[in-house]
Amino acid sequence: MKFAIALLLTAAAAPALAQPAAKNPKEAMIAEADAATARAPVEEQAAVSKGSVSIAGKPLAYTATAGTLTIRDDNGRPTASLFYTAYTADVPNRPVTFFYNGGPGSATVWLHMGSFGPVRVKTDKPVYVTPDQYAVTPNNFTLLDKTDIVFIDAPGAGWSRPLGDKTGRDFNGVDQDGDAFARAITRYIARNNRWKSPKFLFGESYGTLRSGVVARLLEERGVSLHGIALLSTIMNYGVRQPGYDQNYLTLFPGYAATAWYHGTLPGAKPADLTAFVNEVRAWVSGPYAAALAKGSAITPAEQDSIARQMHAYTGLPVDFLKRAQLRVELAHFQTELLRSRGLSIGRLDARYTLPPTDLNADSPDEDPASTAITGAYISAFHDYAAKTLGVKTDLHYKLSAREPGWSWDWSHRPPRGGTQTTPNTAVDLAYTMRANPKLKVLFLNGYYDMATPFYGAEFDANHMLLPTPLNQNIRFTYYQSGHMIYLAESELAKMKADVAAWYDEALK
Repeated sequence: MKFAIALLLTAAAAPALAQPAAKNPKEAMIAEADAATARAPVEEQAAVSKGSVSIAGKPLAYTATAGTLTIRDDNGRPTASLFYTAYTADVPNRPVTFFYNGGPGSATVWLHMGSFGPVRVKTDKPVYVTPDQYAVTPNNFTLLDKTDIVFIDAPGAGWSRPLGDKTGRDFNGVDQDGDAFARAITRYIARNNRWKSPKFLFGESYGTLRSGVVARLLEERGVSLHGIALLSTIMNYGVRQPGYDQNYLTLFPGYAATAWYHGTLPGAKPADLTAFVNEVRAWVSGPYAAALAKGSAITPAEQDSIARQMHAYTGLPVDFLKRAQLRVELAHFQTELLRSRGLSIGRLDARYTLPPTDLNADSPDEDPASTAITGAYISAFHDYAAKTLGVKTDLHYKLSAREPGWSWDWSHRPPRGGTQTTPNTAVDLAYTMRANPKLKVLFLNGYYDMATPFYGAEFDANHMLLPTPLNQNIRFTYYQSGHMIYLAESELAKMKADVAAWYDEALK
């Protein structure tokens, strides 16, 4: 059965709503977009299809449902229609896991088409995917043998849109966005009577920050979780801000891992990446942290000693490190590490490289990791959605909710009151873990992820200040990949094994 997402058709047929005069063309465009979404229908729709995938040599049949969830405010008024794709097996009370990407404001096409669904875009090596290589293949590493899966697009992204008198501005904020996802998850549970099913969250990037808010709101509203998986984590934006010493500490172990990968270490390349990273961690938390804490009071001899050790761990020139006062900005690292080879490296995945326009540049032209895979993912998704899922629409699938005039409200009200001007939802996660002492949390980290470095995830988790029994509910895993760990098929296989074992533990 197919359905049509009719937002644009409905808007085109309806009479125009009166709007105040816009001050400039940008405001006029936003006002028209708001008026169009205000006329959208609120009926939930769905296209249902059947499929099968082989997992460890065994076939598993599933039902795919591509549809919309209407979320409402506390007075029952519809506020947004959120697009989702669910993959379910015909087994009662199976676990159900809700997946979403980050941004903020990103569609969930990346997790949907790359991670644990029954199909995936075929990628492996860190190279540009050309149009002749675009392919969707069965995903033998899907999590469907462990859980039903629901991918949800953020309000204003993908085929999700605000409804009634709401606009994107009503959802563009830490708390506003978290509330929308909590309501969408609750709506899915209610619509499909999944109240007794074990429930999990799986967020990537900003989606990990969102998970802290969503988990807390669900717990407060009577929906308890079995587990939360955090892929490429950033929950505390405060300590990650450029210019703060903690940000340089957070980045450096990833710098060292990247140098190991690209072979820029001045000495012999260590055979074991994990052992090498452990050595760097210990140095960062000790001598390096102490040196940065001294600020301008550091002596020339101390600065020279630290710079030489940074050189030993990265291959960056000692003079360059001294000029940076031992604090290497990410953009500078991206352009400096392989400058002698005429290359800059990626932010999302430092394995990817690109020749810069200007070899003297202090920042890269673009992120080669993002550029390398975007075309493949978007083309493959549109083909799959139309031909396999049965979605028919003239509505544009938006990769992001960002539009002219877009802004994000970064303030956050944590569970114990007050207002954070820069969000740290690790506080929310800690609150939820204390309220639900059986809740399991899994951090999944790529060594070559410079956008959300693994050492930063460790900092966030360690500073939740949980009692020892609750700390034992937290697990970390690491992979030789970047922000989107699943781009490397070998690492996706390892991640599937780790996540499957974690589900078994969480469901004991």
